[in-house]
Amino acid sequence: MILILQVSPLPLSHEFPNDLARRPAPVVSAGLRYRMGVASRAVAAIAGGYGVAALSAAVLALGLPALFGMARSEAALTGTLASFLVYAVAVMWVFAARSAWRAWTGLAIAAALQGLLLLLWTQGGGGAA
Repeated sequence: MILILQVSPLPLSHEFPNDLARRPAPVVSAGLRYRMGVASRAVAAIAGGYGVAALSAAVLALGLPALFGMARSEAALTGTLASFLVYAVAVMWVFAARSAWRAWTGLAIAAALQGLLLLLWTQGGGGAA
């Protein structure tokens, strides 16, 4: 019995599973990518816009009495009314940004700054919470 071995100069693709150069790239259609970007922006506009607007209402409700001596009830009403404008601007920002990543980043930065202000006023005793 004669055994003949064939030696391949190139390794087979299953021999090196971590070799990314030999794997075909996953195919994502342009339509799916567009739909996922729009879906991400919609979630950012709805949820992120709401979060930024709620934080702005709280910051204004606590900050206006501390900074300008406004009555707490008037400050709460002013903060709530201003939050509608903040929500509208946040939604416009999300859909005007170049990418969904930038939209989420902008909302996260705005929320972090307002959250920091809120934390400083509630922990420092400057607000009426």
